[in-house]
Amino acid sequence: MHTDLQLGNLQSKYVGKVREVYHIDNNLLIMVATDRLSAFDVVLPKGIPYKGQILNQIATKMLSATEDIVPNWLISSPDPNVSIGKACVPFKIEMVIRGYLAGHAARLYNKGSRLICGVPLSEGIKENDKLSEPIITPATKAEEGHDEDISREEIIKRGIASEEDYKILEQYTHELYKRGSEIADKQGLILVDTKYEFGKTEKGEIVLIDEIHTPDSSRYFYKSGYYERQQKGEAQKQLSKEFVRQWLISEGFQGLSGQKLPKMNDNIIMSISNRYIELYEKITGEEFIKAPNEYISKRIQNNIKSYLKKI
Repeated sequence: MHTDLQLGNLQSKYVGKVREVYHIDNNLLIMVATDRLSAFDVVLPKGIPYKGQILNQIATKMLSATEDIVPNWLISSPDPNVSIGKACVPFKIEMVIRGYLAGHAARLYNKGSRLICGVPLSEGIKENDKLSEPIITPATKAEEGHDEDISREEIIKRGIASEEDYKILEQYTHELYKRGSEIADKQGLILVDTKYEFGKTEKGEIVLIDEIHTPDSSRYFYKSGYYERQQKGEAQKQLSKEFVRQWLISEGFQGLSGQKLPKMNDNIIMSISNRYIELYEKITGEEFIKAPNEYISKRIQNNIKSYLKKI
């Protein structure tokens, strides 16, 4: 659930909902994916075995599979839960791209909105329909609370990104989504929507940062039966963290004021863990190999120290 790495050249530590990031000398970042689980912007009280490993390993595989089209921050992954890469100054926006009308965008559309983040949408689109072309609907990166939708024009006006930089972010986002969709298609999946984050290195290069194409940052549908379900008006079979949200909703929790988190017994924890393993295997097409987790903090510490001694 937490790490306390002893690093002699540590400059700072940032603790996010799921990841813990250590900034060390030589402008390196050490990102540890914990087993913490968040939903509705709340961290749940118990960890999910192997979740951190799963997210980290999907992300590193996807970064490797896209590095020929977009440069990224990653240098090495010396431990199943750890990525080490170049420190960057992040753009404080998430580049959300949608190929289908689903999730947050569908909810806005169904309430009557036809302009989402400055992007116009035509009449007559049903929830989960494929859009005529993918659209980018950015969101601000909130330090606390919920992220907020924002338009391209507002991003440039506020100076969050220059017009020149934003054009590069748009181009990279479309290229990454195209590649991610091709990877998903080979696995019998549809990459419905996803988000990308970018930063600038000290040399001024724009690079892809954080995780990509994981079930926590993306929504997947099963390709088989997609059109039949749309024609019948049935819900799509999803491959994402949505199953966790649905369990919380069934227990009366949506992150609203006054609501209490439901208790997580061992059966619930193991069922979520097994579902994440299933997600890993479906997205990557590879068998998931469980890393030893009896002394996970010690393992992480030792693997990082061994790596740093070599560089």
